[in-house]
This record gives sequence, structure tokens and C-alpha cells, in this order.
Amino acid sequence: MSTSHEYDVVVVGAGTAGCYAAATAADAGLDVAVVERKSAEEAGHIACGDALKGADAFPEAIPKSQIEGAFTNTGVDHGRFEIPQEDTVLDIPVPGELAVIDRWEYGHLIIEGAESAGAEFHYDTVVQDVTQADDGTVTGVRGKRNGDVVEYDADVVIDGAGSLSILQDKTDFSESRFDTNVAYSQFCSAYREIVEVPEPVEWDDALVFKPTERAAGYLWYFPRTETEINAGLGFQMNEEPMKLVDDLRRDLQNRPEFEGATVTDKLGAALPTRRPYDSAVAPGFIAVGDAAGHVNPTTGGGIAGAAYAGTYAAEQAISAISAGDVSESALWRYNERVMDHFGARYAGLDVYNILSTAIDVDNLMGLLASLPGEKLAEALYSGTTSFGPTLLAKTAKESYGHWGQILHFYRTKQLADELMEHYGRYPGRPEALDVWQDERDRLMDDIYEVTGAESKY
Repeated sequence: MSTSHEYDVVVVGAGTAGCYAAATAADAGLDVAVVERKSAEEAGHIACGDALKGADAFPEAIPKSQIEGAFTNTGVDHGRFEIPQEDTVLDIPVPGELAVIDRWEYGHLIIEGAESAGAEFHYDTVVQDVTQADDGTVTGVRGKRNGDVVEYDADVVIDGAGSLSILQDKTDFSESRFDTNVAYSQFCSAYREIVEVPEPVEWDDALVFKPTERAAGYLWYFPRTETEINAGLGFQMNEEPMKLVDDLRRDLQNRPEFEGATVTDKLGAALPTRRPYDSAVAPGFIAVGDAAGHVNPTTGGGIAGAAYAGTYAAEQAISAISAGDVSESALWRYNERVMDHFGARYAGLDVYNILSTAIDVDNLMGLLASLPGEKLAEALYSGTTSFGPTLLAKTAKESYGHWGQILHFYRTKQLADELMEHYGRYPGRPEALDVWQDERDRLMDDIYEVTGAESKY
């Protein structure tokens, strides 16, 4: 049995980006369907660190007032870095509003927000293919619901299906400049548990991070409340998933505050630890959120960026559909808005992710342990040249023995700043992308040379 539906916009995935896209398009009067593989009860149940940076600023399609019921801890104001190699704990203030949320409740609230705007949700539907016209324009998706084939025809398909989206495997992008330079090595495996502890933790005002025994991995402990902790860890995709569980369990067992704790939820996921896609549009097709690399590559944080990406995608779809033109050129402005808002910054931060693959973790931890937290916070969040001579001058005594490493970071930060400046010149038309990419790749070659890292892309 086969069923067909027609909509102006079909959104695949009921995550943050998908719901904000759906709410924006539906609020403008378009017919919108959100196709979600999970059930209505399970939708919104996503493995996530639950930490929301920039909680004070969300798009109006689903305003903060509709989601703040999921905010369980708004008292977090700093990061707490545990450095066991140095027997040190480093507290680093974090500027701006930060909240820890109940991710499942948040997921339900953004779905309610999109529904109240007029979007329809089709649950238990597994998308398996993309339909395209002879000229390459994406015209819809095909999937299965309860064993029956279901097809969706749409003027624009918005891909919010998450990391390594199957839609991109099924789409022929040869007639567009959509970024297909995507590999497993650019993604991270994450696992997290929600843990109830018998007594309040002392660090309920902090996000706790700790490096793992293996390179390129870290553990996190984010307090939803004084006694409910999101505990998790992540590694690059070449690590075995079950090892993640073992590493987390071993650390939990060694922490006295978790004695007698109970686990209430377990979940794993993949997330991007890469720069945003160079282009996330093709004729009739826009990728958003994790499906377009819209995640801070150093922290995995992506909720706020996904909300704005979904909003920008829907606004561009509205404009294109209204003009009767859903070509790559007609959708291109979406790429520009993403790069201008957060894409350039994420590309710059990716440089530090690249650097981390080429440096000795113990030496890095020794450097961090030697620096006062407020000075490090000032270096991280202030002017473009502060992480170098300025930091060295302010901490000359404390950082003795790590001066060479600080200057190495300074050279890397200079290149990251140059890269972000180049992203600020992102082209306003598809035809100019090749030239822009050539210059970006030249800058990346300098970054690989200075950091000593292997090419990531």
C-alpha cells in the first residue's frame, strides 16, 4: 500500500533545527509536514549534554517563553576543568546566560511550539529515499510507516535528520555545490546517562569537564539539578562505542559523590566535530543543524545554532517558494546568514579541534593547570591577540616551562583569526564559491603546517 502527500515544505526530523524551521514556515502560512522516525512519545528523546549556551536569545518562531519550562538549572556560571594529571581543578568563568535543560521535555516543548504554529507531525515514519526531477531538483522524500510506503512531494525539503543524514546519501548533488566533503573522522561518538545521586553535589553551579585516559576524548558532568546529573563522554568516531560506556562507568565508580547513584536514562549519538558545510543548499533542498555541521566543534554545543539555522532555512524557503524559484541561487542567502551568524566562528574553533589532534594531552593539561582561571577566561573571550604575548606577560611566573606552548597557541590563534576573517568574505553567489574555497584551503594548509596535524578535510 502506498500513500502520497503534498506540502509546500517537508521537514525531515523533529529536532531543534527541524522544529524551528517548521514553526517559521507554518507561521508564514505554508503547508508544512514534519516527518519523524520516532513515536510521538519518543520524539525529542535525544542524547545531548543538555547545556544550553545563549539561553537568553532564541528565534521568535518558538520563543524562549515556550521552552523555558525545560530549564532545570539556570545557576551555572562557570566551567570546572578537572586535570587529574596535575591534581588540579581549574574554574573558568563563562560569560552570557547558560542553562542546563531536561532535553526530552525541551524536545516536547519545541514540537508543541511547531504544532501551535500550524505544522503537521507525521511520526513513526522512516525516510528511506529522496525524489528528484531530471534537472536535479529535490522534489520530496519517500519512506515507510508501519510497513506501508509513504511519499511526500514538496517545493522544498529541509533536512534536519541529524549527523550523517541518509537524505544526503540518497541525493544526487552533482548539479549543485552542496558540501559532500564529509567523512566519519569528522564526527564524534557520544554516550550519556542521567544519574540520580543521593546527596546534592557541590558543583551544581558548574559544567564539569575531565579529559579521558585516551586522546581526543573528554567526560562531562552537567547538573540538571543538585541531584540529577547528565553524565557522559565523547570520542572521535574511530573509537568503539562500548568502550565509551566502560570508560564512563569506571569514572563514575571512582567519584565518591556518585556512590549509591541510580541511572534513569541511557542514550548514544553521533555529532559533528567539524566546520559547517561550505554550502548546505541544493535545488529544492536545505540542510540544517547537525545535518549541516552546525555544532561548536570544540564542545559539541549546537542547540542555539540549530534553532537559528532552522529559522534561516525556512525564511529562505518562504522567499523562494513565493518567487516560484527554488534553485540553488534562490536558496543561497541561507548559507550567507549561517556563516555571518555563527558559521565563521565555528570554522575558527575547528582550528583548535585540529590542533588537539597533534599536541601532547599531558602537556596541554600542564599548561592549563598553570594558568589562573580568570586570566584564561580573559584570553579565551576577549580580543583577537590576547592568547599569546599578552597572556604570557600576565602569567609569566605561573606559566614558566610552558612559554613555547603558549606561543604555539598564539600562532595557531592568529591563523584561526585569519580563517574567520576569510569566512567573513563568504561569497554572495554560488559561482564564486570555488575561488573562496581555494583561498580557504590555502589558509588551512598553513594551519596544518603550524599545528603539525594531519589534514581533516
